[in-house]
Parts: sequence; structure tokens; C-alpha cells
Amino acid sequence: GRSRRGRSSRAMASSGIAYPDRFYAAAAYAGFGAGAPSTAAISRFQNDVALLLYGLHQQATVGPCNVPKPRAWSPVEQSKWTSWHGLGSMPSAEAMRLFVKILEEEDPGWYSRIPEFINPQPVVDIEMHKPKEEPDIVPALTNGTGTSSIPEPKTISENGSSVETQDKVVILEGLSTVSAHEEWTALSVSGQRPKPRYEHGATVLQDKMYIFGGNHNGRYLSDLQVLDLKSLTWSKVDAKLQAGTSDSAKTAQVSPCAGHSLISCGNKFFSVAGHTKDPSDSITVKEFDPHTCTWSIVKTYGKPPVSRGGQSVTLVGTTLVVFGGEDAKRCLLNDLHILDLETMTWDDVDAIGTPPAPRSDHVAACHADRYLLIFGGGSHATCFNDLHVLDLQTMEWSRPKQQGPIPSPRAGHAGATVGENWYIVGGGNNKSGVSETLVLNMSTLAWSVVSTVEGRVPLASEVFLLSNLLMLK
Repeated sequence: GRSRRGRSSRAMASSGIAYPDRFYAAAAYAGFGAGAPSTAAISRFQNDVALLLYGLHQQATVGPCNVPKPRAWSPVEQSKWTSWHGLGSMPSAEAMRLFVKILEEEDPGWYSRIPEFINPQPVVDIEMHKPKEEPDIVPALTNGTGTSSIPEPKTISENGSSVETQDKVVILEGLSTVSAHEEWTALSVSGQRPKPRYEHGATVLQDKMYIFGGNHNGRYLSDLQVLDLKSLTWSKVDAKLQAGTSDSAKTAQVSPCAGHSLISCGNKFFSVAGHTKDPSDSITVKEFDPHTCTWSIVKTYGKPPVSRGGQSVTLVGTTLVVFGGEDAKRCLLNDLHILDLETMTWDDVDAIGTPPAPRSDHVAACHADRYLLIFGGGSHATCFNDLHVLDLQTMEWSRPKQQGPIPSPRAGHAGATVGENWYIVGGGNNKSGVSETLVLNMSTLAWSVVSTVEGRVPLASEVFLLSNLLMLK
């Protein structure tokens, strides 16, 4: 048919270039060559194709892979190295021909779209020979759609009106009043709002956001509030604490607490740790059943961590990973513990490498079910802006090289992950609140600013909490 004849004629045109120039032209078009236009970036390809093209380009221009596997935490560089190393001793000429063959299969008309100004030249990826420095990132591995996964900065004023963005999209079914893309919008909610607080816990479960406890003017709270995300209506949950294990056991009120963590898992959620008026020696784990509106104390096994607040608790598979915080004597911590939710058994972990300095009020996230990221937090004297990564398979800490504008020090901020992006908002540095909302691409470790607020607004408060479904996506 017509498409076959068109493809044949384009293939004949490209076949008129002799090797190695034919390869260099293809490499430039795919985004590897010097002078390649931004519109011809390799990000047009799927990740597996992009990795194969990368490996073939390295094999053709550098030769067999004889550099060590990257040790620094970077899934991108690990994948690039694996693709190149897997080609073994393939000759350069064969790698060139295979590169062009794959490109023509993926994009038959590539040659007809090469601008005349391109002067194909071999480009050697020398960064692979410098594992201690931040290597270049293949754009295809940040987003398979051909667009950057890092959004452009947006700015909103104190009254919430946008002064830059014009993108509009509905972000969540039920939140019909929210239509702004990559900017914050004040929601119109009904019902009695919870009293102001900080150091509370929040989590989303079955289209509802639950808020538990916190600190109100120095007084610990024990109330459980819920926001229906479909109707945007607040209500208070009349929750009781199950005092025993039998059906006839008495119920009581749950103890007020602050600095705890709420984690949803299945059809229930847990409250882990937290400061209380009469602290226990070790961390307390409570479970809330939304069907019976009942709290219960979870019996755990193994050696539980010391009681604390301001820690991070991250759900990784069927485990909870607890890091840091501040104990009842205001001693800062940087210990690591894992609670197996299937056996409810604690395990204190002796990781290798240099851990983060003792801290509290930091944020943590899990990437690719393997890497635990820790960002920011504070001690009694200072705030941090460092990023640490724990490989949960090797249990090794590392300090990866970051890209983009490095965030300022902060504590009391909040984080939520959406795909590979980790959004950071709020917090402060003991002097003022932080005005910008940041995003970290967890694959490329590139920071960028999503939006900035102006004036004294809640988004720039020094103690903040964020729930995934209320993030603007």
C-alpha cells in the first residue's frame, strides 16, 4: 500500500549514506549526536528501546563496556550500564548497523526529517568513566511520552489566583471545584472544620481523608476527623479504643498524641509512634477499623523501637520502615526499624554506609519498592536540606548527586509521591516558612520548583502535612 511504498522510498534515501556517516546521522536524529535539535530527543522512544539505543551508541563510539557498574544510587545509570555491558564484545561496525536498523523500525521516516544543518559527529559518553560525578541522564528514562516529567514553575498569589499558568485539568473525580493544573487551589468545603493543629497525622482511605490528633496551642489532641473527598464534607468520627481482645471488652478513649504517623494499608490504617502526655518506653502501634469506628492496640513481637515522635514511617510492600524522630527526652534519633505487617514483628536494622544525622520532622518516600529516600528535617540547632538514599536490598546508605536547584534547609515539611515525582511543600527553617512547592524526580534525582506562594499563607507554614489525593496533579 501507500505506507509501504513511502517507507521503502525513505529507506532507499537513507541507504544512500555510507557508514559511518549513516550511523552518525541516525545518532544525531535520536538525540545522541552533537547539534541534534531538541525536537529530535531520544525521549520519543519507549524506555526499553531508548536503553538499547544507548548501549549500541556506546558500543559503536567507545567500544565494549569496561567501566565498573555505577555504585552511586541511580536507577537510570544502572540501566544504562546494564544495556551497554550486555553487548559484550560486539564490533563497532555491527553496533552501528544495529542502531540504524532499530531506529528505522521505530521511526521509518527519520532520515527525511533530519535538518540540513546537522553535521553528524561521533559523541563519546565520557560521563560513564566518571562514576563519582553526576552522569548525564538519558531523557527517555524520565518520561516515555516524549515530554519532560518536570513541570514548569507556576506562581500563585496570596488569594490563590494564578499569575502564570493557564493549564486546566480536572484532577480527581468528585473534586469538581478543582481544575487548576500544577497550582494550589483553595477548596470550598462544608461541615464543621477541625480546629487548627500541627504535628497531626493524615491519610487517605477509600475516598476519605482522615486527620488524627495533633498539637493545638501546646495541647495534644485525640479527635479523629474525616473529609469526604467526593462531597468535600468534614465530619467527626466517634471513635473508641478497644480495651481488650474479646467482643465484650470495654472501650475507652484513645490517648491524645502528636508527632505520630498515619499509614493506610488495605481497608484500615495504623497510627505509629507519637508523643503523649505519659509516654511509654517503646513505640505504640494502633489500628483503626473504619467499619466499626474502633481503635485497637496492636500486639507486636520482637524488640520495639524506643518511643518517639517526628519520625518518618514509610509503607514498603507489607512492611513499615521507621526512621529517626525525637524520643520523650528530646534526644534526636537516626535509628532504623522495620515492622513486618504480616507477622507484626519488629526488626532493628544495622545498615552499612553513613546514615543521615539524627533528626526529626523530615520526610521519606519509597521509590521502585527498593529505595528509601530521606529529605530534610531538623535538629535542635539547625535544619537540613540533604538527601539520603537507603537501598533496602543491600541495606546501604548513600548520598547521591542531585540535579537542578538544591532546596533550602527545612523541617516540618510534607511530601507525597505521584508516580516517579515526589512533591515537597511547606516547612520552615526556624526563621520563616518556605514559599515554594518542589518536585523531585526520583529516577533522575532532579529538583524543580512547581509553584511559589506569596505572603503569609498556610502553604508556607513551618509545620505541614500533605495527603496524596489532595496533591495537584
